[in-house]
Amino acid sequence: MNPLLSRLQPYPFERLRQLFAGVTPNPAYRPISLGIGEPRHATPQFIQDALAGDLATGLAGYPPTAGSPALREACAGWLQRRYGVQVDPATQVLPVLGSREALFALAQTVVDPTQPGATVVCPNPFYQIYEGATLLAGAQPHYVASDPARNFAPRWDLVPDAVWGRTQLVYVCSPGNPTGAVMPLQEWKLLFELSDRHSFVIASDECYSEIYFQGEPPLGGLEAAAQLGRADFKRLVMLTSLSKRSNVPGMRSGFVAGDADILKAFLLYRTYHGSAMSGAVQTASIAAWGDEAHVQDNRRQYREKFAAVTPLLEPVMDVKLPDAAFYLWAGVPDAWKSSDTDFARALLAQYNVTVLPGSYLARDAGGANPGQGRVRMALVAETAECVEAAQRIVQFIQSHTP
Repeated sequence: MNPLLSRLQPYPFERLRQLFAGVTPNPAYRPISLGIGEPRHATPQFIQDALAGDLATGLAGYPPTAGSPALREACAGWLQRRYGVQVDPATQVLPVLGSREALFALAQTVVDPTQPGATVVCPNPFYQIYEGATLLAGAQPHYVASDPARNFAPRWDLVPDAVWGRTQLVYVCSPGNPTGAVMPLQEWKLLFELSDRHSFVIASDECYSEIYFQGEPPLGGLEAAAQLGRADFKRLVMLTSLSKRSNVPGMRSGFVAGDADILKAFLLYRTYHGSAMSGAVQTASIAAWGDEAHVQDNRRQYREKFAAVTPLLEPVMDVKLPDAAFYLWAGVPDAWKSSDTDFARALLAQYNVTVLPGSYLARDAGGANPGQGRVRMALVAETAECVEAAQRIVQFIQSHTP
């Protein structure tokens, strides 16, 4: 067996299952889960129709790993409309089976494990695929803690120069999971300067980019590069998907875009890895990327939900409306002495509401776990269910407040 598999950590939801072992939820309440970030709004009918309408043709042949020209053009067209950036559909866009597999596979493509101290830098807390991809690529992770005083922005400026010197890949998550923070242009400028100096690749995970709460949409990596005069997108790859944008998590469809040389190598890796998207899914994806009305309606639903839930929790928890994404990153009250696990376990037992302990989404680094004392709440259910969950959490906290 691959010895690197032994370095993988238990997935957060496996740890949650273990935490809840032996807990009997209060039967007076129906279960409500805010734990898993799986979109639960209805899949638009036109996407279902596009998928079903192409099954006969789409399942009849092997799809090309590079995707159809029509799909690559649809992705490039969306980038131009959304971010105002121009990319070559033939060389700077590549369809993928959702951002998760692409985030993993990209590390296997760009990391050279034969280099001494091969390092991948990622935010802390983080999406656990970053760590798993790093370890299985034969590299070591370096965790950059988010700073609550800076809207949970990772402190890239505190990474030692010696670490940057051996870094080959940096994962950026903007909007962030779990914090919802959007990285501003000045932070991008710093990372680009560091990339120029140390020649590492930047992977910009942007799968939450279309769920935001203010008028201005979140800045994207390619957009930032273009604004800073980096139109070739050197050493930059952005990754996005339809799962959150279009409520199709089961379709497994997204794309990557950016540095043509990296994408050429990525395509070679994927040719052997067997990561081709079904023709029927490609047809449905073209329809989804070409429509914004359903995205606007999806965003409206999230805005209404967060507007109803956040004011309920603000008086009893350290929480505020995020920049984007569909999570609340909430600090547990002092009564729990920063134990996010005790909070989550007691909340399930007494009020049958599931939240994810923040410490499960982070790692101990520099003597601290930046997720400790916080919980992630995924507001993916319908508004009424999320409001009921928030009301129960308020009652739970008030019952433990002297």
